[in-house]
Amino acid sequence: MSTTPNVPYRLEFSVEVPGTPEQVWQAIATAQGMSAWFTPTEMEEREGGSLHFSMGPEMGSDGQVTAWEPPRRLVYEEDWAALMGKEPDALSPLTSEFLVEAQSGGTCVVRVTSSGFGTGAAWEPEFWDTMAPGWMPFFDNLRLYLAHFPGQEATHLEATASHDGAADALWSALHDALDLGAKGATVEVRGATGTVERVGDRQMLVRLTAPVPGMLSLYTWDDADGRATAGVRAYLFSADAADYVRREEPAWRAWLEGLSVPA
Repeated sequence: MSTTPNVPYRLEFSVEVPGTPEQVWQAIATAQGMSAWFTPTEMEEREGGSLHFSMGPEMGSDGQVTAWEPPRRLVYEEDWAALMGKEPDALSPLTSEFLVEAQSGGTCVVRVTSSGFGTGAAWEPEFWDTMAPGWMPFFDNLRLYLAHFPGQEATHLEATASHDGAADALWSALHDALDLGAKGATVEVRGATGTVERVGDRQMLVRLTAPVPGMLSLYTWDDADGRATAGVRAYLFSADAADYVRREEPAWRAWLEGLSVPA
């Protein structure tokens, strides 16, 4: 028996980013642009086009572009029910709208609204409560991408490893092992140099300058069953990036697996 979704949920925020509306549109409304600061993305760049966000091995979110008004407004829907493993008609689509507003001084404000209708199940408010802290740090990536790499295609590096214990302890181990600094600090991260752009709760964003320019995000999160995962995600912008990833991705994975976490 199907359930009619009727409990409204909504998340709204805005970010100011450098660039013209056309540059911002390229970043938020094309597969190449989204892949350069969010997750690897496949998109048919038109109203009615299909959409897929890759979220890891055999994990992803499928959707459809429902409004396409370059360079001002993008709306897409994701299959919230499928994403959460629910019956197809148990939940409304998860709708996200991006509005681009040009500002004086060469910047734009991007207003983001995500909304959906649930059934009032206990897990739904938790989903929305964790959406903002999980999603909003990506918009620092967007700001950095538009400031330093606008229009460029990213090569991805991604590695994770799970450990017994809590994410806080794992983050402390990762942070201390890499000798990470405060925002604005120049750091060396396993042979790569860069500047700390953001320090958050169990996460950090570094703008890389050498040997390959790009953005590198470090993070930990709590898994089920008393374990935690440490991860690194990098967006690299260079003709040498693919060779760098082939060499460094397995090395990062081995390094993360070898972290010593206090009991």
